[in-house]
Amino acid sequence: MRRRHSFTLVEFPSLETQKCMYMNHHIVTNHNQIDHNENVSLKAQTTSDSSQEHSPLHSRMPNIKVFGGSSHPELTKLICARLGLEPGRVVTKKFSNRETSVEINESVRGEDVFIVQSGCGEINDNLMELLIMINACKIASASRVTAVIPCFPYARQDRKDKSRAPISAKLVANMLSVAGADHIITMDLHASQIQGFFDIPVDNLFAEPAVIRWISLHIPDFKNAVIVSPDAGGAKRVTSIADRLNIDFALIHKERKRANEIDSMVLVGDVSKRIAILVDDMADTCGTFECASQKLLSAGASKVYAICTHGIFSGPAVSRINNSPFEAVVVTNTIPQEENMKNSNKIQVIDVSMMFSEAIRRTHNGESVSYLFTQMPL
Repeated sequence: MRRRHSFTLVEFPSLETQKCMYMNHHIVTNHNQIDHNENVSLKAQTTSDSSQEHSPLHSRMPNIKVFGGSSHPELTKLICARLGLEPGRVVTKKFSNRETSVEINESVRGEDVFIVQSGCGEINDNLMELLIMINACKIASASRVTAVIPCFPYARQDRKDKSRAPISAKLVANMLSVAGADHIITMDLHASQIQGFFDIPVDNLFAEPAVIRWISLHIPDFKNAVIVSPDAGGAKRVTSIADRLNIDFALIHKERKRANEIDSMVLVGDVSKRIAILVDDMADTCGTFECASQKLLSAGASKVYAICTHGIFSGPAVSRINNSPFEAVVVTNTIPQEENMKNSNKIQVIDVSMMFSEAIRRTHNGESVSYLFTQMPL
């Protein structure tokens, strides 16, 4: 007797139905995968933001190197100390024929490089040293090279004021750009139009916040003071400081026989029985300051102070300061002043390293530096 087998007929979906089922399954799977990826990305971003908020300064500044030239090593150390970094290892020397040699003794590949070199001392040698350092870092594959030039060299040769006169500040700008600089950070350019000589970004910091702070802390009766510009070119500078201190300002019009030699001075404003504070961007031989102090005293000023950003103090400058009636001559440390302070007890220095270090930090992190134009970091 044969056993009968029973079969169940299974109805398979049509080809079009199979395609629809496949597409629906594929879409759901992709949506789940996208949601999972978004959650992972969101968690990673939250963790990253949280770690950035609580991490110290130097841990948020990877891939940065700060090198210093031979013009102002002390300022380089102060800037690096504020940033929590060690100065980059570089050796600068002279060959027997006085050519400049630069050796960068650490890797700068992919790094954000800042080179600190001020336009002082042996200006031509220091400028050439800066150009060589910029080029050495650039051809060593640094991602960006920023020249930090506290005192810009040749800044007073910014226009053609007579026949066949060179515009040397423009030449220096061209040299820096050709050497490979991607960005310039400087302070109190002698003429703001020098920024237009460059085709790269230039941040011109102001010493004004530091000057205002020094006046308010070291001149007790500063509300009875007058801010004085020794020439017409500095009128905008002194009016800005006077407005922020809510005090008056005055102006001295001077005429020169030739460079570094004053012919006559005319005072515009009242300084009688008041403290006169001369403010300028730089002091070289101090001939202007010496004549201006005599003019202010003859006009009835009770005390005279002098404040400038760049204390060049060449030639007879220090002896003129010692023989002048100034209570104090105050400068920033954009130029080394150790020797000058030994030779004159009237010279005082304002430290502006924190302004440069903050500018470097903000530049590296892609933040705005406009805060530094009116405020001084603590």
